Amino acid sequence: MNIGTVISTPDGPSVSGFSFVINDNAPVVKQGQFVMLKTPEGTMVARICDIFKSNRYFQRAESVREYEKSGKRLSEIFPVERWEYLIGKAKPLAVFSDSTIQRPCFPPSPGDTVELASKEVLSKFIGLDQEKGLNIGKIHFHDVPAKLNLTRLLQKHLAILSISGGGKSYLTSVIVEELLERKPEDGQVAVILIDTHGEYIGFAEDENYRDKVSIVTGKDFKIGVPDLSVSLISQFIPDMTHVQERELRRILKQAKERFKGRVYDLSDIIGMVAEDEKMKGSTKDILITLLSHLEDTGFFGVADNPSLHTLAKQGHATIIDVSDITSLKKRQMLVSYLGKKLFDARMSEKIPPFVFIVEEAHNFAPEGVKKEAALSKGIIEKIAREGRKFNASLCLISQRPIQLSTTALSQ
Repeated sequence: MNIGTVISTPDGPSVSGFSFVINDNAPVVKQGQFVMLKTPEGTMVARICDIFKSNRYFQRAESVREYEKSGKRLSEIFPVERWEYLIGKAKPLAVFSDSTIQRPCFPPSPGDTVELASKEVLSKFIGLDQEKGLNIGKIHFHDVPAKLNLTRLLQKHLAILSISGGGKSYLTSVIVEELLERKPEDGQVAVILIDTHGEYIGFAEDENYRDKVSIVTGKDFKIGVPDLSVSLISQFIPDMTHVQERELRRILKQAKERFKGRVYDLSDIIGMVAEDEKMKGSTKDILITLLSHLEDTGFFGVADNPSLHTLAKQGHATIIDVSDITSLKKRQMLVSYLGKKLFDARMSEKIPPFVFIVEEAHNFAPEGVKKEAALSKGIIEKIAREGRKFNASLCLISQRPIQLSTTALSQ
């Protein structure tokens, strides 16, 4: 739709910007809309960055003042409304030519026709997938569905950043809904969501999604002790010495042999440490103290909950509701364990491609804090760096991006 004509100004038209006079019969034009022009290079896409009104009768302040002194308004003396017009300023963004997109390197010409960007051009420019994309709404000021291509959205990870009350949780809910509604032939992923405030548990009550959603609360979360390794425990207790790690590794190996075919938990491991006669007393006391602190978290049991294949199922969402956990360290332990469990399983293709959604991500991967002081930071950064190779996607949500790991965000 023709909305105006490019005009010549002291500053342009140029590669960095141009102005255009808006037609009287054009629909309401707004700042932020996308426009397009036909140029020798191809179709130029630009965005309106400003709109202002002009009227030659009001250009000279002294003339307006003198006429107003007579007691009559200028509009009563002259046909001022006939000389009022709108001017838009636009910033060129890209040029389409022969199915390629490139940066503008030549300005439009005065007299070129300015049109509202068509659905086809806008979809191509933004990279929308109108057939199989995730529908998260409409492009502002345009009647164009914002259908995001699943591969482009998740392949290089995703961040949802905004102030409190800016709609982060709403957008996340829409994305989860779209992922759950996808058909297998259109591509499905497993969704694992860390819910810090219990905002997403309503999915399990919605008849449209209840069969595709599992809720795991913080008090129900368990780490299976029989599958524990020293490397995993050292993530939770980063200040363990090499001697302590060596002795604990020996005890864990003995436990597998002693309890073969039977279940056991952390209290059994603590008991074996206490009974061990080879271990030095000082090492024994420290290990018992450290393991007792872990036991006090309530996270350790005879088996994992949720199990790996319950946690990550294609076309299914598992919502980990940690709103009942007040300790930030315990929350970080949970995210650290789940992140490592998911990533390791995906590397060996034991689970389908997944997206790991982390609310309040600045609390789990804080910037300027050592990994030892933020237990989940290491695995979040690792998934951010290496996840795309294995179709392991990360979605970080935060209202404080300045406090969020730049390593994770830069990926």
